[in-house]
Amino acid sequence: MAPRKSPFFDTATTLGKIVAFLGISALCGVLAAGLLVPAAAVAGVGATSSIEYFDQLPAELNTSPLSQASKIYSADGKLIATFYAENRVPVKLEKVSQHMLDAIVSIEDVRFYEHNGVDPQGIMRAAVSNLAGGSMQGASTLTMQYVNNVLIDAGAAEGKSAEELTISGTKSIGDKLREAKLAIALEKKYSKEEILQGYLNIVLFSGQTYGIEAAARTFFGKHASELNIAQSAMLAGMVQSPNYFNPVSNPEATKQRRDIVLAAMLRNNKISQKEYDKAVASDLKLNLKPVQSGCVAANFADYFCSYVQHAIMQSDAFGKNAEERAKLLARGGLTIKTTLDSRLQKEAQRQIQRQVPKGDPSGVGSAMVSVEPGSGKILAMAQNTDYNPAKGRKNTELNFNVDPDMGGTSYGFQPGSTMKPFTTVAWLESGRSLNAVIDARRTSYPAGYPWRASCLPDGAYFQAWDFKNALPGYQRSMTVSQGLTWSVNSATAAQAAMLDLCDIRDAASRMGVHRAVDGEPIQVNTPSFIIGGQEVSPLTMAAAFATFASGGTYCEPIALSSVKDAQGNKYKVPEKQCDRAISPEVAAAVSIPLANLVNNSPGYMRPIGVPAAAKTGTTDLSEQTWTVGYTTGISTASWVGNWKSHTSMNGIAINGVAREYVDGATIAGAQWTDYMSAVAPLYPSGSFGQVPDSMKGSPQPSQPDPDEDEESEASGPDNEGNAGNGNGGDNAEAAGQEEAGNGGGTTAGDGDGGNAEASGPEQGGGSAASQDGADAGADSGADGNN
Repeated sequence: MAPRKSPFFDTATTLGKIVAFLGISALCGVLAAGLLVPAAAVAGVGATSSIEYFDQLPAELNTSPLSQASKIYSADGKLIATFYAENRVPVKLEKVSQHMLDAIVSIEDVRFYEHNGVDPQGIMRAAVSNLAGGSMQGASTLTMQYVNNVLIDAGAAEGKSAEELTISGTKSIGDKLREAKLAIALEKKYSKEEILQGYLNIVLFSGQTYGIEAAARTFFGKHASELNIAQSAMLAGMVQSPNYFNPVSNPEATKQRRDIVLAAMLRNNKISQKEYDKAVASDLKLNLKPVQSGCVAANFADYFCSYVQHAIMQSDAFGKNAEERAKLLARGGLTIKTTLDSRLQKEAQRQIQRQVPKGDPSGVGSAMVSVEPGSGKILAMAQNTDYNPAKGRKNTELNFNVDPDMGGTSYGFQPGSTMKPFTTVAWLESGRSLNAVIDARRTSYPAGYPWRASCLPDGAYFQAWDFKNALPGYQRSMTVSQGLTWSVNSATAAQAAMLDLCDIRDAASRMGVHRAVDGEPIQVNTPSFIIGGQEVSPLTMAAAFATFASGGTYCEPIALSSVKDAQGNKYKVPEKQCDRAISPEVAAAVSIPLANLVNNSPGYMRPIGVPAAAKTGTTDLSEQTWTVGYTTGISTASWVGNWKSHTSMNGIAINGVAREYVDGATIAGAQWTDYMSAVAPLYPSGSFGQVPDSMKGSPQPSQPDPDEDEESEASGPDNEGNAGNGNGGDNAEAAGQEEAGNGGGTTAGDGDGGNAEASGPEQGGGSAASQDGADAGADSGADGNN
């Protein structure tokens, strides 16, 4: 029998849906059978089909842990950043204001405490409205809404889209049937209080703000327990349409909706007429405290945050693949405790801001990173930009302190003369002494010179290598110790000529030195690597120099102390990984000339109040400058340079000051000194250890070469640091450049000694050429990078 046409229905299908919807209540035993039978007679088999479908639906709601924000903390408990797909802070019901409980029940489900999950009166009300052609009503109880939100949350955790989750008006009758049956089952398993608590913790309020506690904090800057009547009514009103009833984007509509909730609270005797009148007359009075997600919104240490994020995303401990790890970070409620010391981080950022402020017109970059000797813990990681993908002089997502695979620049930076101590390590390990006298007159090594390199095939051929020292008076005999303190290129080259180049490379490798671009050991394709021809990262150098500070033990840098999720499950984090790299005696011996640089140098380098040692470095044309140094408690690399281009900093106004010559001590050294002076007392400091007399060797006086200008010499071993150009005497210079004056010259290599250059353009020039790491000419062109 065909159904009769009615002015209220276009087709029998519509009536069939209403009957099926009413079938939910019939199956619950709530509606009287008489209500269902007449409708069934009209709709034919619609109700019977719905009943069969309903019987086949699952009767238990499978819940998974709610999506919760993950938080990164410093070692001393300071919140660094929050990651979330849903900003949620779960709370117990007793931590929610009674006004909020009254508001949400009054507006969303006034019979919440009377029904068993499905409300027959609500269904009838919705049916009458829908049959009359009014606005479509779903008759969902709070329990059904909770079920719906759990299903949505579970689907979102699986990566399903909003369309797949049938959010809002896209639900089919099957969806509603499923919600109803699950709601009935839920009411049998949990108390009303437990269901209301679950609902208030899962429901969306706006954007990515989920749950009442996060909403209270976001819009009013207070806890859910502190919400007053008007605030509770506003939040309760938002859940109907979170994007529309948003007090920030649509305050008028939000206020109107709030007042509707207040009227419902008055009607249900949850507030008095006086309380209603006062609340209705009030403004929204927002106190916005939004919580943004990710490192771009970090409270501090944004680049360290990025490093931690990379560490998690690359670890199998947090998931089988990148997708699983990202999901865990955004939804797992991780508590991530790190090694960062907020005191050191704050001071590092302060000193960087003093030297090269964020957004400085020069565009020069500046960075510092500290690690703890003997543990590898990263204590600070700062730079003069903001972690932000937006364009602008002070914005970049590139972390200057680390390798490319951890978020750093494409290649890292040439370290200049900060590479020289590794030659001295190999020198001492060969059985030679600090006070051995070397002939540092030679500044040219011809093509085919018989450098020893046991790691290369027999007959390995090296191109010609020509360079100069930055100052006159240093092409002469001197001790190894003097050569390192004064950073004389010809002295380091003379040492290397008596050693195996592969031993120098291996010494550096044992101390963690590797190429930034690929993590591989420094290439022995030209002897120029001994004075910094291949790019590394500041973190690499800080960890390497920490080996001297720890008495010869190298520790891989680590950032994570512990990680656990919202359920208390612990995740494996990298343990301290330390190995004996050099002997304690060698570590202590190398520290002697490096301590002389700190204690006896003019210019910006000066004692910091505790035993300290350091080495400066500068590239050919002052594109990159460094100071790397340590106490027994902290090892720090300070870098200042051009990260967008390979142009000189000489003559460029940096922080308002243009300098004729910028070397490793000028800015990088100044910020290292001021920073270490402030933070060194926070960690243990003391002697770098005893050095055997055999390793020291017999003291040797400085003997000037007859052909050199004696007036340019240092006064002797006791005043080693007084030579050079204000940073302890890094004395290399690019071939063919003007020789440096008292301050280190205009284009001299690195006033700290790392400034050798290839003799001709065919061998590559400076840092840009060496970035491919493929040819010897590139590295020999970069050997002035000291």
